[in-house]
Amino acid sequence: MTGTPVSRIDLRFDDNRLLPPLYGQHDTHLARIENQLGVTLISRGNVLTISGSPDSADAARTVINALYGRLKNGLAVEPADVDAALRMTTRVLDAGDRDAALAHISRPDLGIRTRKRTPISARSPTQARYLDALNANELVFGLGPAGTGKTYLAVAQAVSMLVQGQVDRIILSRPAVEAGERLGFLPGDLREKVDPYLRPLYDALHDMMPAEQVEKRLASGEIEVAPLAFMRGRTLANAYVILDEAQNTTPMQMKMFLTRLGENGRMAITGDVTQIDLPAGQRSGLKDAIEILQGVPGVAFVHFTEADVVRHPLVARIVRAYDDHDRPAP
Repeated sequence: MTGTPVSRIDLRFDDNRLLPPLYGQHDTHLARIENQLGVTLISRGNVLTISGSPDSADAARTVINALYGRLKNGLAVEPADVDAALRMTTRVLDAGDRDAALAHISRPDLGIRTRKRTPISARSPTQARYLDALNANELVFGLGPAGTGKTYLAVAQAVSMLVQGQVDRIILSRPAVEAGERLGFLPGDLREKVDPYLRPLYDALHDMMPAEQVEKRLASGEIEVAPLAFMRGRTLANAYVILDEAQNTTPMQMKMFLTRLGENGRMAITGDVTQIDLPAGQRSGLKDAIEILQGVPGVAFVHFTEADVVRHPLVARIVRAYDDHDRPAP
């Protein structure tokens, strides 16, 4: 009886200066890869030896080469980048999809450039497809659970196009319907009532740009954050328009919003059809749009799952547990 075959791979690096950030402080990046893939990594000088099952060793080589390529292109390697490379390598993908996804890790030209020092890059295979869709299409639907980066990446794309002069303004919108609350029940004037619903969009903006830039552009109208009701009757030309939490629109609201798109405009619509807060019996406009717009040229749909959650690892487990609980028994 033969044991499990063990593969040994030697990786030789041509720039020793990049090895400390590649391995991580106290080799924490290597430990992360060992734990996830079940391999052993031993470094001697500029050689890193990988030992493990053939599939695991090959996956480790792919991850390490992608991270080394990232460093050679002048980008930092953080724990989140290691997790992203692992996620892209261990997901069930064919070789072409895997290589295309990993390219987003190591190539700065594929990332989204905002006011941050380094480009924002994909952290899952689906995020890589989403970024490609945002670049190629006038209207993109990002669909799936919380924590997958749907809205964050759409805002990043909008900010990138604004600072590069490709659009004149950004308009961020949400329906003011959340978990059974209504605006009339909340204290304060209209802005005070509306701001809590729009806070996640403000948070994303402040991640992309310095605070003073955000405030300046909000004051000038280059960036507008408004509830969905404020979109009626407008034509949004030369603008990047994002509708977040779109599962809480009615079919009439969704049609109204989609027909606001003007010349040289882009739209991203994000939502999760499993988290609808509309009154019982009210159909979601997002569900309608998914059915009606299939196959329309210039429209792309990107579906995320719990495997794409890039927040705290516990979030993915929570989403998976809820999905399992809601799934009908066989």
